[in-house]
Formats: sequence, structure tokens, C-alpha cells
Amino acid sequence: MRILCLGIIFVLMTQQVVAQNIFTKTYSAAQMKEEAALLKNIVQANHPSLYWYTSKAHFDSVYVQLEKEFTDGLNENEYRNKLAFWLNSIKCGHTVVRFSKKTAKKIQKNKAPQFPLLIKVWADSMVVYGNLNAQDTVFKRGTIITGINEYNNQQIIDSIFPYISTDGNSINHKNQVLSNSFAFWYTSVFGLDSVYRIQYINRKGEKQTSAIYPYTTITKIPNKKGADTSIIKTQPTISKRAMQLQVKRQLSFDTVNSIATIRLNTFTGGGLKTFFSKSFEQIKQFNSKYLIIDLRNNGGGRVSNSIALTQYIINHYFKVADTVVANGRKLRYGKYIRPFLPNWLALNFFSKKTTDGKVHFNRYEKHEYLPTNNNWYRGQVYLLQGGNTFSASTMFIGALKGQSNVTVVGEETGGGGYGNSAMLMPTIVLPKSKLRISLPLYRVVINPFYEKGRGILPDVLIPPSSKAIENGVDLKLEKVYEMIKKTN
Repeated sequence: MRILCLGIIFVLMTQQVVAQNIFTKTYSAAQMKEEAALLKNIVQANHPSLYWYTSKAHFDSVYVQLEKEFTDGLNENEYRNKLAFWLNSIKCGHTVVRFSKKTAKKIQKNKAPQFPLLIKVWADSMVVYGNLNAQDTVFKRGTIITGINEYNNQQIIDSIFPYISTDGNSINHKNQVLSNSFAFWYTSVFGLDSVYRIQYINRKGEKQTSAIYPYTTITKIPNKKGADTSIIKTQPTISKRAMQLQVKRQLSFDTVNSIATIRLNTFTGGGLKTFFSKSFEQIKQFNSKYLIIDLRNNGGGRVSNSIALTQYIINHYFKVADTVVANGRKLRYGKYIRPFLPNWLALNFFSKKTTDGKVHFNRYEKHEYLPTNNNWYRGQVYLLQGGNTFSASTMFIGALKGQSNVTVVGEETGGGGYGNSAMLMPTIVLPKSKLRISLPLYRVVINPFYEKGRGILPDVLIPPSSKAIENGVDLKLEKVYEMIKKTN
């Protein structure tokens, strides 16, 4: 079993910006109404937490408004946005509307112009942390943005947030999703312009406005007879597989300060159980007094891997969740749900129907896991978290928060501390548009005593800073080092 992993949750964020000429196909109002009605039936029949955060009356009223907005000639991006706006009223971070596979491939190959600035967003703040145009001397890292075209920051954020899904009322996850791919979301909602008028504050603290143009990737193809460039082949220092694994997980040591650091960007793939085993063996050999686990970019993954890591640190028995429950054994409208058979089998053979009429995943509700006997860690642990910390990584932090030797540092998690909807994650594929909607099948209550609708709050809050972005400083990691220094 697994929770929706980072690759699905943030699939929209890794795609290039939408160019208008990609969406040549349009849909009639009748087609969209027919598909939306089908989608409504599928979601109502199978989603375990449909009315967890919103009433049926509100959900239905948003749907009625949605039907009114279906007009002839909407393209796939416009259609997707309208469905996302409606489904986001569920307030489920795992229920995400994605483009069709065909359109997603077009976007990945697209070389069309795109919005050039990479922007970090929080509250009503927008700060440049990258610029696709390397020759731009105005919008450097750390530049504070106050508006784009005729809209100020708050108007831009308020216009985009309704299309980004999140658990409950957690705004920090939306902040992080928008920051991860501001160009995509801005273009998806406002469209691609031929020029952008950017309002900003310069280094002297003065308000300024400058025009910038979309960035275009230009690929130079050398002449076959005589290329004007030469290619120098170099041997990589590590293999391609090793580099791929390092993207997912990495262990490093600061032997001077007796600190071990695990950077973990997913709970799926990467041979994680073996990695955990070898890592804690090495940590024991180095006798590291302090352990930092960086989960700021961990969007979740396999629950079994989350459990395995928890066992190396936790000092008591623990259960995965208070309740893990699905609507029933039947997976209705199966012809539109992919893959159907594995998910149907899981509902029927790994779950048990109880007196409440629901289907429960008993092992995750009742089984008590023990701390590991091998290389169990006794030192001080610091967990780094943020808006990207989601799903299984939120479960991991939730199990450890409050333990005497564990300190949580950073920002509120994107994943809900009270619970979420996940575990089994098939995809709904609509028949005409081929739009894809992730469908969680289990409602998971992780901690019934936690505030419903919020992420896990850190013990030590470290919010973003425009100065830190400008100087390339990792405030959260610096704070951990500061606390360790005081301890010493």
C-alpha cells in the first residue's frame, strides 16, 4: 500500500509553462456537462472524505455554478481549471486534476515562450529566486515583487489558489506549490503575455516598474559539415543510477560537530529500507550525537518506508493511524478507474467490513509497531519540514513530534496533521477529454487530537525571508546548527 507520492502530487509543478498553441482542441458545453456529471457520480460513489471539510449543499452549489460556466469552445486548460476549482471544494490534497497524457507530453516537449521569473510566494510576499534570462540585470535573486501587469500580489495569489488542492485549510502547501512552479500556474490562470510589466522594489528600497519579455529556449544545431563547437566527453564522477538515488536520498556527516544529516525527498523507490539500515549503521559507527532529517521536499510515498524510518527513532509502540476506512468493497464506475483490478483486490482482500458499515484497513489501525532493535538512534533529532512535506512524510513527523529528543523546525507541513485521504490512489480518466483525476480510496485519521484542517506546526517556526533568498542562506538549517551549538 502506498500514499500518493511526490511525482503525482506535484506533477503539474514539473511541467513547462503552458503555451496557448498547445490547446488547439476545444470542447462543447454539452460534452463538458456530460463528463462533469459522470465525474460527480464517480467521486460521490468512491471518495471517502467527500464531506469531511465541506457540506454536501456547498459541494453541490459549486457544481451547479460549474455547469453554468461551461460554454462552447473551452480548451483543455480552461476545462481543467474549472474542474479543479470545483473539486478543490472537497479540500483534499490528493484529489488533483491533471492534463491528459497526450497534452502532458506536448507540454514537456514544448519550446514556446514562457514567463521568465522563478518566484517564491508566502502570505502576500513574492520574491525572485531565479531568472531564466541570465542576462537580466534587474530581476536578480532576492528582488521583491509587488505586482504583475495590473494585479498586485494578493490579487494574483487569490486568483491562483482556488485551483491548487490542499488538505483542509492548509495555506502553506498552496504557497509551496505556487512557489515550485509559479510560471506554470500564472500562465494557466492569466495566460501568456507578449510583455509583462513587473512592479518591484529595487536595492535602494524604491518602487519601480520594468517590462520583461517571455523567455524562449533557443537550440543551436551545428552544421553537419563543420560544427563550430566541439564536444568534450568527460567521465562522470558517479554513475547515473547513483545520481538518481542522490536526488531521492542522501546521507552526509559533519564529523567536527558530530552531526549526521539525512536528506529524504520521497518515501518511494531508491531502496529506502536498505538505505535506512546502512545509514543508521554508519551513524552508530561515527557516534553522531545529532541527527538532522530534511523532509522539506518530501511529498510522501510508501507507508511501509515511513514506518521503517520511524522505527529507528521512536521510543515507544506506535500505530500508523487511528482509523483507515473506505466507503465499501465495490469500486464503482470501474471502467473509468485505472488501474481497476489491483485496487479492487486490495479493497476486498486487505480490508474488513465492520459494524459501522465501512471497510477498514485493520492492520494500519490496530497493529502496534516496535522501535527497531538494530542501530536504534538515541541522540538528538531535528526534523526539517515545510509546505512540500506531505502525506507519508507528515505521518512520519506526526508519530515523532513531542518525543523528548525530537525537535521539529521549519514551517507548517502541507499534509494534514489530523489526517488525509490516501493509501490507494487510482486515477479517473474521463472518456472524451482524457483528463486525469487522482482518486483516494481511504480516509486516514492520523491523530484525532490534532486540529482538523491544519498541517503539523513546527516546534521552532522559521518563516521565509527575502534577505535569506537574496543571499542564498538556508535559515532553517542555520537555526538547527545554532541550537546544537547552544546545546554543546
